[in-house]
Amino acid sequence: MNVEPMDEHNQALVANTHPADRPNPEPRNPYNLVVIGAGTAGLVSAVGAAGLGARVALVEKHLMGGDCLNFGCVPSKGLIRAATAVADARSARKFGVRVGADLSVDFADVMTWVRRTRATISANDSVARMEGLGIDVFLGEGRFVDPRAVEVDGRVLRFAKAIIATGARAWAPPIDGLDEAGFLTNETVFSLTERPARLAVIGGGPIGSELSQSFARLGSQVSLFDMAPQLLGKEDVDAAAIVQKALEHDGVEVNLEVKLHRVEQRAGSKVIHYEDQSGAEHELEVDEILVSAGRRPNVAGLGLEKVGVQFDERRGVTVDDRLRTTNSRIFAAGDVASKYQFTHAADFLARTVLKNALFAGRSKASALTIPWATYTDPQVAHVGLTAAMAAEDGVEIDTYTKELEDVDRAIVDGDAEGFVRVHVKKGGDEIVGATIVARHAGDMIGELTMAMSHKIGLGAIANVIHPYPTQAEAVRHTGDAFNRTRLTSTVKRLFAWWLEWQRGSDEPRTNQLPEAGGTAG
Repeated sequence: MNVEPMDEHNQALVANTHPADRPNPEPRNPYNLVVIGAGTAGLVSAVGAAGLGARVALVEKHLMGGDCLNFGCVPSKGLIRAATAVADARSARKFGVRVGADLSVDFADVMTWVRRTRATISANDSVARMEGLGIDVFLGEGRFVDPRAVEVDGRVLRFAKAIIATGARAWAPPIDGLDEAGFLTNETVFSLTERPARLAVIGGGPIGSELSQSFARLGSQVSLFDMAPQLLGKEDVDAAAIVQKALEHDGVEVNLEVKLHRVEQRAGSKVIHYEDQSGAEHELEVDEILVSAGRRPNVAGLGLEKVGVQFDERRGVTVDDRLRTTNSRIFAAGDVASKYQFTHAADFLARTVLKNALFAGRSKASALTIPWATYTDPQVAHVGLTAAMAAEDGVEIDTYTKELEDVDRAIVDGDAEGFVRVHVKKGGDEIVGATIVARHAGDMIGELTMAMSHKIGLGAIANVIHPYPTQAEAVRHTGDAFNRTRLTSTVKRLFAWWLEWQRGSDEPRTNQLPEAGGTAG
């Protein structure tokens, strides 16, 4: 298993996640659980089952750790951290800090940092660690050969239950000439050792937005293309607008509502021919093209047809709310079977599967409250419904927004562009959704996710003492805003009467309660 460049860090990565010349063990049939795929969902399933005393086999044909460790969350955040360091140095002057004129980026060293940190973390997902937990690890391509058996590397693994956790892969849109010109995806971009001087990014979702900003901060001339009218199409329009402004501030040319017609090779460059929203034709010459236009589930070659498991090449394996496939002995979790293609979602979907597969549980995937975050600067984090989703679902809401420009810590940090927005069911304080735009929004959204998960109302959050000064105080301020709506005109009159009485004023007073004209909610 080769990962470029094969330096000491990638050698350590491969030694952990797909060690060469390692013989597969002899099967200990039958297994309580056979798991195909050793990404997050597969690892959590296998480790959890083994910890409960089950006999477990784990099958992986590529690198242990899946996309998150090798081509997603871990390396991308390493790159983002380096890019943030550059941006902070360049913006230090506004704090009165003078950075020397010799500020420069050594891209090769940046990518070494990315590979080194990935290799360090890979020990957590390693073959050796799984074996130490009592899991039989089989490296090779697994496929179902009958409703109770999986074959891998010429060995047959018989099971009581199985979990499909094969994940998803990058998908490239059918643009004429793109394949011939060549392109990068999240699976290859972290193998770069030289910075592309001119980079085109196709796709304005989370991956495209994050990497566009990072490469621009690291010195690439970046052009971002998307056919949609806004970046981050699942987010609020004003949240996406803040991110777009930040990307443009960092030098990213954002092109929305475009049609990409074709790509051609010309004198060592790649030329993109496109049409802008006005219908005008353009061409852009770049050195590399990064495609981040979506993902497709890994369902090919698994033998699903043979064992009665329904699937769709775009939507993945068909599961019910308990994550059972159309074969009652086989379950699926993670990106191969969920619209929530996040590591943390895969983790908790795997926990749901374990309860249902091993112990005939009745846990439902729909009961999970799943947040997500896009790690641009500022970040956008979200949980539950947006206003648009609530309107589509017919849910009447009240909305409370706290702008960061009114939050002390955001002002002194120089991060005052953003907000905390919370939606509650109309007339009450049950939280049904929230969006945060802030530099550390991904860390802040957890409080509102917990509140939603445990039915803690927005009014109660107002009574939680937050340290001062923190940006997270903005969450509490939305609770304060809700509580102020409880102070109706009648309640205000009652308070005024009571306080007047308490003062013992000599002024004449009626000693009559005010007339009822409203309620306190």
